Amino acid sequence: MAWVYVILAGVIEIFWVIGLKKASNALEWVAVIAAIAISFLLLFKAFKSLPVGTVYAVFTGLGAGGIVLSEIFLFGEPFSIVKIAFIGLIFVGVIGLKRISGEQTEKEAA
Repeated sequence: MAWVYVILAGVIEIFWVIGLKKASNALEWVAVIAAIAISFLLLFKAFKSLPVGTVYAVFTGLGAGGIVLSEIFLFGEPFSIVKIAFIGLIFVGVIGLKRISGEQTEKEAA
């Protein structure tokens, strides 16, 4: 369940970062602040059972990749194969960290 919290926190991060750029009235700013709070609450729940460094790396990797992709597909940022390649590297690193931390958690449990 902890990894679900991390993934949800990363997805919510995409929305609140976009909100930081796009918010223009008080209600939108309240929504951004609420999204930040929910995102970090989910992270804190994940920290209870997963390594902090791995959780934070996965969270920021998902957020960074998602933000770049959303800018390309939703906001007209120029597409670049180099951007996509670097996002791919981030995701490979995130998957690697998740697999390594999963192995370590299983070893610690044994």
